[in-house]
Amino acid sequence: MILADKIIRLRKKNGWSQEELAEKMNVSRQAVAKWEGAQTIPSMEKILQLGELFGVTLDYLLKDERETEETTGTVAETSVRRVTLAEANEFLAWRERASIRIAAGVFLCILAVVPLLLLAAWAEYSPAGISEELAGVGGLMILLMMVAAAVAIFIFCGFENRSYEFLDKEFFETEYGVRGMVQQRQKEYKTTYARCNVIGACICILSPIPLFLGALLKNQFYMMVELVIHLINQLQLVLCIC
Repeated sequence: MILADKIIRLRKKNGWSQEELAEKMNVSRQAVAKWEGAQTIPSMEKILQLGELFGVTLDYLLKDERETEETTGTVAETSVRRVTLAEANEFLAWRERASIRIAAGVFLCILAVVPLLLLAAWAEYSPAGISEELAGVGGLMILLMMVAAAVAIFIFCGFENRSYEFLDKEFFETEYGVRGMVQQRQKEYKTTYARCNVIGACICILSPIPLFLGALLKNQFYMMVELVIHLINQLQLVLCIC
C-alpha cells in the first residue's frame, strides 16, 4: 500500500471527508485529492503533520505496507466493506435521479418569483387586470408553495444520501468488475457533460439579451416580461449544468 492509499484508509477510518481533512491540514481539498490520487506527494512537513493527526508513526506512512504490518501494530485491523457491482449500479442510478431532483428543486426556487412578477405586471398595466393587493397576495402564496416544494425535495435527497455516506467516510474495497464499470460510465458521460457545459455557458452569455430588448422598447410591461424570460434562461442554465 502506497502513501496515497494509507491517507485514504486513515481518513475514512476517522470518518472524515476530504474537506474535513483539508481543513485540519490547512490545505485545499484539491491538495488532499491529489495526495489520495497519487498525483502529488505531501511535503515532509505535511507528512509529519499527517502522522500526528492520524496518530501513526512516520515509518508507517513512508514504509511499504507489508513491512509495516509485520513490524508495527499501529493501525488495527478492521473489517473492510466490499462494494458489489449491484451496489455500485444502484449508487450510480441514485446519483442520476438525485441530480434531476436537485435541478428540479433549484428550478422551483428560481421560478418561484416569476408568478409574482407576472401578476404584478398584470395588475399594474392591464386595463382588465386584478387588484395590486390580490396580485401581491396570490404571487406570495405561489412563491411560498414552490419554495416549500423545493425544500421538501432537498430534504428527501438528503435522507436518501445517508445510505451512501460510507463511500466518502469509510474505507471500502470493490469487487471484480466494479472499477471497470464505473470508469466506462464516466467515459460515456464525458461527451454529455462537455455538451451541457457548452450549452450552459452560451445561455449564460446570451441571457441578458431579453432585458436589453425590453429597455430598447421603453415599455415597463415588456421589460417585466423580458425579465421573466431572463429568469427562465437562467433556469435552463441550471438544468444544463446539473
